[in-house]
Amino acid sequence: MSMPNPKIKLDGFNNLTKSLSFSIYDISWAKSKAHRREYIEYIDEQYNADRLTDILNDVVEIIGANVLNVARQDYDPQGASVTILISEEPIHEDNVDTNETPGPLLPESVVSHLDKSHICVHTYPESHPDNGISSFRADIEVSTCGLISPLKALNFLIHSFDSDVVTLDYRVRGFTRDVEGKKHYIDHDINSIQNFMSEDIHEQYDMIDVNVFQENMFHTKMVKKKFDLDEYLFGTGREGLSEAEVLQVSRSLKKEMQEIFYGRNLPNV
Repeated sequence: MSMPNPKIKLDGFNNLTKSLSFSIYDISWAKSKAHRREYIEYIDEQYNADRLTDILNDVVEIIGANVLNVARQDYDPQGASVTILISEEPIHEDNVDTNETPGPLLPESVVSHLDKSHICVHTYPESHPDNGISSFRADIEVSTCGLISPLKALNFLIHSFDSDVVTLDYRVRGFTRDVEGKKHYIDHDINSIQNFMSEDIHEQYDMIDVNVFQENMFHTKMVKKKFDLDEYLFGTGREGLSEAEVLQVSRSLKKEMQEIFYGRNLPNV
C-alpha cells in the first residue's frame, strides 16, 4: 500500500475536480418476443427513477454531503434518469483518507464531505430483435470538488446493480495552489482504481487497466469470471432448451460480454 502524501497547506479552497464515471452492464437472454418485452418491463420497474434516487441518496450519505436538488424522470417507452446536486458540510481532516483502500459497502460505514458536486445516473434497457440478447446499461457519474474522492462510493455502487461487465473512468482535473503559489494537479496517491475495490469484487471479476498516469486518467474494465447459464436465462429455464440451443445461447452470451469488455465486435464462431 502506498504511503499518503504529506498534507498540502492550500491557499484557499481545494479547486481539484475528481470525477468517477462508469457503465454497468447486466446481460440476459430471452427466448421469445414476449419474454424480451417482460425483461424490459422488469428492468424499468427494478431500476425506476424512485429506486435510482434511493441508491444515489445512499451515495450522498456515504460521502457525507447535503442534497441541494433532485431531478428525476422515467422515460417512455423505457429508461430513467436521476441527477442530484450536493454541497459540503464542514470538512474535518480526520475524515479525509488519502490512502488507496477500498471504500465502504454500506452508507453508515464512513462520513466524508464535498462541495460543488453532483451525482447522476441514466439507464438504457434494450433487447436484440433476433438473437434473444437483452441487456441493461446504467451510466453513473459522481463528481466532487475538494478533498474527498468519489472513489469512496465505488464499492457500494457496484454492489447496487447486477453487473456482468463494468467499465470505469476516474479523472482528476484542474489544479489547486498551496500557500507558496505552487500548483498541485492531484492531492492523493493512486495507481489503479482496482486498489479501491473490496476483496469480494476482486474475486468475482477479471480486470484490466488502461491508465495515463501523467494526465491523472485511470481506466479499469471488469468482466465476471464465472459463467452459469441459469443466471442469464429470463422467462425460461435450461430445461426449456435443447442441447444445441444451450450451446448456442451460451456462446451468444459470452460473446456479448466479451465484445462489451473489449469495446469491439468479435467475429462469429
